[in-house]
Amino acid sequence: MLAPSARSLQRDRLIEIRDNLVDRIAEAQREGWLGEVDGLEVSLAAAQEKLAQLDAALQPSVIHLGLPTFDQIAGRSSTS
Repeated sequence: MLAPSARSLQRDRLIEIRDNLVDRIAEAQREGWLGEVDGLEVSLAAAQEKLAQLDAALQPSVIHLGLPTFDQIAGRSSTS
């Protein structure tokens, strides 16, 4: 697992790569390089997927530790 700062650096780098790919696709379309456009679009999709995976991994999640509650330890229950 990456340290938080390493994750942030990786995310920043992926955003930079994604933005660069978008610029390169626009250039390839402008120049009529259709084969290049196809290849760059595949790379862009992969970069976006990787970015989505990284963002999902950065979301906090709850981990149930299986610790008993006070009521379970004390053996008490309240009646209404």
